[in-house]
Amino acid sequence: MAYATINPYTEEQLASFPTATDEEVKAAIDHADTAFATWKDTSFAQRAGILTRVASILRERHTEFAKILTMEMGKLLTEAEAEVELSAQIIDYYVEHAEQQLQPRTLPSADYREGRAKLVYEPLGVLYLVEPWNFPYYQIVRVGAPQLMAGNTLLLKHASNVPQSALAFEKLFKEAGLPDGVFTNLFASHDQNELILSDPRVKGVALTGSEGAGSAVAALAGKYLKKSTLELGGSDPFIVLEDADVRKAAQWAVTGRHWNGGQVCVSSKRLIVVDAVYDEFLDAYRSGVAALKAGDPTDPETTLAPLSSRSAVDILGTQVDEAVKAGAHAETLGEPVPEHGAFYQPTILTGITADNPAYTTEMFGPVTQLYRVADEEEALKVANGTPFGLGGSVFSSDSARAWKAASRITTGMVFINHPTGVKADIPFGGVNRSGYGHELIDLGIHEFVNIKVIAEPDIDDAF
Repeated sequence: MAYATINPYTEEQLASFPTATDEEVKAAIDHADTAFATWKDTSFAQRAGILTRVASILRERHTEFAKILTMEMGKLLTEAEAEVELSAQIIDYYVEHAEQQLQPRTLPSADYREGRAKLVYEPLGVLYLVEPWNFPYYQIVRVGAPQLMAGNTLLLKHASNVPQSALAFEKLFKEAGLPDGVFTNLFASHDQNELILSDPRVKGVALTGSEGAGSAVAALAGKYLKKSTLELGGSDPFIVLEDADVRKAAQWAVTGRHWNGGQVCVSSKRLIVVDAVYDEFLDAYRSGVAALKAGDPTDPETTLAPLSSRSAVDILGTQVDEAVKAGAHAETLGEPVPEHGAFYQPTILTGITADNPAYTTEMFGPVTQLYRVADEEEALKVANGTPFGLGGSVFSSDSARAWKAASRITTGMVFINHPTGVKADIPFGGVNRSGYGHELIDLGIHEFVNIKVIAEPDIDDAF
């Protein structure tokens, strides 16, 4: 498994890094475990002070950090700068709220009369983070910030195409004063996952990635009885009801499907539009997509980024070809994308039936699945007709109706009159094949802590 930076726009390899040896992996676990012995006893104030410096450095040098993201995975520089800011906001959240969220909680106990029972939250130890390339900093911070505030230490295995993003964050933590061994970047191979998870000092794993990667790592976590969270794929429904503001819905659909080059697990991948407004919506959506400008992601005029790699383009092309062979219609939109770089022409797929492989396939890139449905009931049926369950959207001018419809969509999160979004203070997680476990806010900080009951019965109590 090679770790290398290949610029998706120029397709030039800029750097490569050797994969860690087994001895280096074992040494990193030793170091992280040694660091845990001290880090777990630091105060919340000490931890918060270091993370506050991390957020400050991110904001002071936001363009510097953003350029690394654009160079490695191709996202628009403006979107990269937004990711840097979002990462700082997540850190802000846990600096402010982690201590309160981990305070011991008194349990009512009638049997103890004058005694006491409390829930106490304790860090577990070394955690293993396996993270993807599409949001290189956010993915680190989403899990890392709460767990560092909780007192755990971290080993990071980042995606092989964003090694400099991983190194930048390791360097950032050290610059901010994080003690050695508390956060360690590892250029580990897939084969070394078992070496890491079999070590008794490694207490849990958090993975964001593909279903295949999630299944493999979850199997190892189960084999070695380790706590785990998985955030996997998504094929989010974007429902437009007949009473929606159609123009607004179409504008949000263009954004929701194409931000980050369409390479987002919560992209609005399946647009499900009620028949009464379908034609109006399609006209507006076509115009919006056609106006996107593909090009240099560092150019402020560019609005459509390249995909992360040439292989990503090939995978997407194969998926579209298979959908068309199974009866779907493909319509390309906009000016031709550049011939150089990892670009894919924006495409709308219509006529997808339930037996078409596209119906249950996640597509990472600027390809839209568009479904025409008779009414709200059919829209909900299509929305729930996939094995995924990460996010979703409902557009309606009737808030009560939208909330009711949202409650019937089987996903980890649903947004009203907005594409599925990523916010610093909203839980993030899914169901079904989209994974399990929520990250962010108090749900996230409790994922990898030991929840202990400490009881002090009255002296006369008998068990």
